[in-house]
Amino acid sequence: MCGIGGVMHHDPARPVHPEVLVAMAAIQSHRGPDGCGWKVMPERGVGFTHARLAVIDLNPERGRQPFLSRDGQVLIAHNGEFYDYKRIRADLTSRGYRFATKSDTELLLHLAERFGLEGALPHLRGEFAFAFYDQSGDRLTLVRDRFGVKPLYWTMTRDGLVFGSEIKVLMAHPAVQRRFSSTGLYHQLMQLMVPGTTAFEGIHAVEPGQMVIVERVNGALKVRTQQYWDLNFPLAQERGPRQPDEVYIEELRDRFVEAIQLKLEADVPVACYLSGGIDSCTIMGVAAACQQSPVKAFTIGFEDKDYDEAAIAQEMAQSVGAEQDIIRINGNQLYDHFVRTIWHTERSIYNTFTVAKLLLSEHVHRAGYRVVMTGEGSDEIFAGYPQLRMDMILHGMSDATPEERAELESWLQASNQLFKGNLLAETPIHDPALAELVGFTPSCLQSWLSLSPLVSSLLQVEHRTATQHYSPGQAVAARLNGSQIEERHPLDKAQYIWIKTQFESQVLGWAGDRVDMANSMEARPPFLDHPLVEFAVTLPPFMRLRDRKDKYILRETMKGVLPQVLYDRQKFAFMAPPANSNPIQNKAMHTLADIYLSKRAVEDAGLLDYAAVQQTLTRHSDPATPPAERTQLDAVVNHLLSVQVMHHHFVATDVPKQARDRIHELGWASTEPTVAHA
Repeated sequence: MCGIGGVMHHDPARPVHPEVLVAMAAIQSHRGPDGCGWKVMPERGVGFTHARLAVIDLNPERGRQPFLSRDGQVLIAHNGEFYDYKRIRADLTSRGYRFATKSDTELLLHLAERFGLEGALPHLRGEFAFAFYDQSGDRLTLVRDRFGVKPLYWTMTRDGLVFGSEIKVLMAHPAVQRRFSSTGLYHQLMQLMVPGTTAFEGIHAVEPGQMVIVERVNGALKVRTQQYWDLNFPLAQERGPRQPDEVYIEELRDRFVEAIQLKLEADVPVACYLSGGIDSCTIMGVAAACQQSPVKAFTIGFEDKDYDEAAIAQEMAQSVGAEQDIIRINGNQLYDHFVRTIWHTERSIYNTFTVAKLLLSEHVHRAGYRVVMTGEGSDEIFAGYPQLRMDMILHGMSDATPEERAELESWLQASNQLFKGNLLAETPIHDPALAELVGFTPSCLQSWLSLSPLVSSLLQVEHRTATQHYSPGQAVAARLNGSQIEERHPLDKAQYIWIKTQFESQVLGWAGDRVDMANSMEARPPFLDHPLVEFAVTLPPFMRLRDRKDKYILRETMKGVLPQVLYDRQKFAFMAPPANSNPIQNKAMHTLADIYLSKRAVEDAGLLDYAAVQQTLTRHSDPATPPAERTQLDAVVNHLLSVQVMHHHFVATDVPKQARDRIHELGWASTEPTVAHA
């Protein structure tokens, strides 16, 4: 895993300045501390940069990117991993292709030479984001993996296009503007993001499974997008006849074991994140069987017993003989490291488990590891979340009586009381645009959509006026592909919506890559191996949810490695305790608010309405406020803190200067390094 960046100018004769490329690498040195590489294509107005985290082919020169093809026509910079690379490399070698490195990145050059870039993409298995410039067609293509595990952003300036692995990489370029958009700010305060957008004016995210294609037309760059892959649940009427459970279970077993075997491949040791959920525990169980030596497991523990899963994780670690390391985190730490966390997430967070995850990855890095396997994706493909189960109960059980549905809904609400006002809305809401697209308003979005009136009141008057007639639900619906939703089972629809919205921007973003790579930690999610996912979407709903058991098929497939307490345990969302549950943590939150939500700080930033902010803080602190509302307000206060901290980091701070200063701290040079020719 690494960090990439680059530029393509409107005018091919306009020079690309090496010091800017090195600055773009330096500001993301946490993603790639093992060295910087850059390359300019003369007379083409194109330059790429790369900060390297060495995981495959540890040779510092041989693995240095960007890579240039032997004929000098193709330049690539790649962040991520291509799995099964040894088999593909052997196949290509037998066909006469010659490899100059042992890096998995070089596969891309030869696959594109054989199949063309678009034809090469189905052969890529893993999590990745890369830039591919073809001089013969004068075309730059930005590509992001199927689920969005690896981030990639772009913007257009007066000079041309700028791209990078993180938003701050773009902002390190002096031509990139640094200001919030009104709608971007709106969504930062409600958590729910519109796919492909960010908080900042003119800065876009490459979407999962998407190519952003940039070409020069009449002296100016033109941008178009193309989807090369999407989650494809079968049409309801095309689902085949029901098979015995064992048929589904055995295929999942084969695909899951293969995914873990592939993700254990590295030239450095691989550890596991281990919580008290069956996702990370099943990974640990299979990984322990694959390895000759004990697997190292790392676990977060919280002071609040309602949120602490360390004891259950210990039971799993002991059952497979894993070496476990538990990091205990208290409420003060969650806000002591909040500001640093937001520099990495580059967007608002609603719960401080993001901070806990950053502290965990830091701990793992200090223990000598740079690769871990994680459980992300299991809840998405097997419908583990309570909000997905809610939609199954309300809309997907056509044979159930109203009384049966009401009983199940009551049970689900009661068993997820801790998350009411967060994962599950306190009061159901109806969004016309989403209901028209989906057939109902997905439960996974309702809690955040319900914040809309409060969000409007919190905005400074200029932003409030700009969003006066704005509909967040309509904006989200407009970015979703209706052909992938219509005529699907309601549970499939709910999962698709979650995966295309909150999963990419939240679970994989600020709770995943951004806080792992903050500490040069490559996280690998076996559940997102795309052949496994392409099988999982074919599973009938009764194999995902049955007899009040979430992720039914995963439990049955892996019950041989799960202790009974884990097999029987219902899904419990991994979260840090909210600030209002702990006086010490609540004080730490409000101490931070005294700095970033002070009258002067709010007025200087020009984002928020100070009076409304104070009313929210008062309501949050009032013991008479109902628990579900306090839980939701806890998220709102975190959002308010987040946007103010983001303004400090990315608007008030001179980011280009910060990046230049970082070059000197690292000792990275802007003299052109040797670039691998492959």
